[in-house]
Amino acid sequence: MTREARVMAGIILITVPTIQYGGYFLLTSLMNKNSGYMENPLRQNFFRAGHAHAGVIVILSLICQLLADSATLPAPILWFIRIGVPLAAILISAGFFFSVLSPAATEANGAVSLIYVGAIVLAVAVVSLGIGLFRTA
Repeated sequence: MTREARVMAGIILITVPTIQYGGYFLLTSLMNKNSGYMENPLRQNFFRAGHAHAGVIVILSLICQLLADSATLPAPILWFIRIGVPLAAILISAGFFFSVLSPAATEANGAVSLIYVGAIVLAVAVVSLGIGLFRTA
């Protein structure tokens, strides 16, 4: 494992408690009948999706750190991959959470665009990594 992969994996692992806090928040919202969480299906779906995407993409970003070590790509593209995949986890989950912050939200606000930005960053990063893994030195 390269130094770059170790540093990025360390940073990514330090963010895991934020995902844990998201799970705690969802659990307390479910348990507190006065939270209004159960009365807003849009908010339920967006919050669950934000939490799930964060967890899955963080795991993917750890795997991508190791795979980037084996890819044949210029250093700036490798750094885009190393930063882009975990950044996508932040952007996508933030889009889900921030677009329905109000307990009375009936539709997503403009923050929903973060989901699309994160999805594009994620797609470009993983496709670039895939191409880099096919290339030979």
